Amino acid sequence: MTEPDQVCPIILCGGSGTRLWPLSRKSYPKQFAQILGDRSLFQQAALRFGQGGFAAPTIVTGSDFRFIVTEQLAEVGIRPGTILIEPEPRNTAPAILVAVLALVARNPDAPDPIVLIAPSDHAIPDSAAFGDAVARGRVAAAQGKIVTFGITPDRPETGYGYLELAARPGADGAPVDLLRFVEKPEADRARAMLASGNFLWNAGIFLARASDLVAAFRQHAPDVLAPVERSLAAARADLGFLRLDPAAFAQAPSISVDYAVMEKAPNLAVVPFSAGWSDLGDWDAVWREQPADADGVALSGPAAAIDCHDTLLRAESEGQVLIGIGLDNMIAVAMPDAVLVAPKDRAQDVKKAVDLLKARGQRQAETLPRDYRPWGWYETLVLGPRFQVKRIVVNPGAALSLQSHHHRSEHWIVVEGTARVTVGDKVQLLGENQSVYIPLGAVHRMENPGKVPMVLIEVQTGSYLGEDDIVRYDDIYARGQGAKG
Repeated sequence: MTEPDQVCPIILCGGSGTRLWPLSRKSYPKQFAQILGDRSLFQQAALRFGQGGFAAPTIVTGSDFRFIVTEQLAEVGIRPGTILIEPEPRNTAPAILVAVLALVARNPDAPDPIVLIAPSDHAIPDSAAFGDAVARGRVAAAQGKIVTFGITPDRPETGYGYLELAARPGADGAPVDLLRFVEKPEADRARAMLASGNFLWNAGIFLARASDLVAAFRQHAPDVLAPVERSLAAARADLGFLRLDPAAFAQAPSISVDYAVMEKAPNLAVVPFSAGWSDLGDWDAVWREQPADADGVALSGPAAAIDCHDTLLRAESEGQVLIGIGLDNMIAVAMPDAVLVAPKDRAQDVKKAVDLLKARGQRQAETLPRDYRPWGWYETLVLGPRFQVKRIVVNPGAALSLQSHHHRSEHWIVVEGTARVTVGDKVQLLGENQSVYIPLGAVHRMENPGKVPMVLIEVQTGSYLGEDDIVRYDDIYARGQGAKG
């Protein structure tokens, strides 16, 4: 139950993260990656709201990511409120509205809650300062304002939208009325706005009473409100998640909350924030946020620089070394299956690389080498015409589905931990250096009964090795046939 004086966070956890390719991909977008520090951006966002004054967060995400969300929250000790599963991405307006409606439905007897809507993939290093900014906005929100947060610009940035204020922000950081939203400007216009002093970057974070947000949708975006209400009314519980009704949700227009509501609403105010923020929208933004040496070189992973300046070198695999020589204003990001090299001023063009790979049908466009599942993860080590070798890691207490395959047989070799293996009617425990053969068509299951991760090598042989060659008979994660998440 939400306490009356608590702010109720809503964390938006969708998106494909193409501008931080190859680290961020559709199969595992940037909010789940450890881009800055040893926690993911999503975990950092959840911890930002784990301090006093905030209720348990409501999360909006997709089906493929629901177990990643719960696992990452558990790792940092955060207990969520409702986790809503979008049947398909419909941009921010439907996602925000359904979360607000679900929050009100969950607390029907509570006073009108103040809701804080935040993306899961932004960097805000000073959580205490952000909490102070939220506190400054609460009075305006309680008086019926929809409060957004404007970042004090330190450069004429052309990659952000702006907020034009009715007056220059005061030293006390009190809310200022919003005149209008401004689209991403050209360089000359950005310089003029920076000089004027009454333009702030649009952080895409909102604070308001739930009733005022719903009223704004009712007035300005009724075509969003009606299908979202139906999708929530027909939602069904699924292992602690709430799945929105697909047919109703598909009727909602795919539109951002700025276009649907905020640019039309007359009751907006802006809280200035100058304690550090980035949407990490491209690799140049990551370079700005990472610690760098005296030459402006930021290193991550097994990377090294020789005579480089203002450059980001990032290697994501311990078995792969990245060396830069004589680079100026460059980005180099090395993954086991893809490498990006580009000038920093072309960082926003990375999406073109993703589009090119998609047009060629290459899996690197959207899929990481490591595939995360509810029970752990796997990666392909070797792939041939009729065989595949995988490394599989199963979390303690986790189990794969009871399944069979039409087109392949498998050999399993345990290399760490203990596996409980079912093949037909036989159940056995396998320790390190022990193996088992799974004939084609045999019903089988793999489980980790131990308290440490279990690692095995799987060798598949057969005429077809695709992940859709799985017939599920029983699954503790309630996945349907062919489902990944």
